[in-house]
Amino acid sequence: METAPQAKIVEITRTEAYESYLYKCLAPMPFRKYRNRQQYLENAIPKGFHKKILIYNEKVIGQIEYAPSLISGYPIIGKRVVVVNCIWVLRKAKGHDFGKLLINNMKESEKNAFGFATIGLENHWSGWFKKDQLEELGFKSVDSIKVAHKFKRPEQVFSIYLMWMQAKQNARPPSWKRQRLLMGETFCIAHPLYRSETTKGYILEEKR
Repeated sequence: METAPQAKIVEITRTEAYESYLYKCLAPMPFRKYRNRQQYLENAIPKGFHKKILIYNEKVIGQIEYAPSLISGYPIIGKRVVVVNCIWVLRKAKGHDFGKLLINNMKESEKNAFGFATIGLENHWSGWFKKDQLEELGFKSVDSIKVAHKFKRPEQVFSIYLMWMQAKQNARPPSWKRQRLLMGETFCIAHPLYRSETTKGYILEEKR
């Protein structure tokens, strides 16, 4: 299906008009500059961090956030690997290939990248970062780990996948730091694996 002509992608990293989307994204939450996010942005923006929103019929219905692996939100390692912190299109905007539009825009902007990486979730109660949806966008799994959240639904075991999209011939897939992954993420308060500022230590427990 062809993408609707009313859609446009806007880089908001240095745009005051959309500053709130650097913090609250598409989640139904109030805008506030919380410390973890602010520290991450101050460090990452000068080093190649990007966040873009997709506007359709004058409404923000999608977003993508990415950065070089060294300053991404995940403990993913790889030479000239760009890591997608988040890609999200609202369910009500399905049917226009907006996810692929955002991915293609990123690939066009990062032509020197050897490839792109992110994480995917399976059997997690959240509707975000689903492995099968990322596969539809062109990613494939190169590693995985089974975990349980120590504080939220600790009885539910789910899998985290290291997802990879190769961009250059002979590019090597990335790796990740598993122990760091178990600590959770601090770059986005809406992330399914977010570790709050008051939580110490690991929020995830590896399962065999």
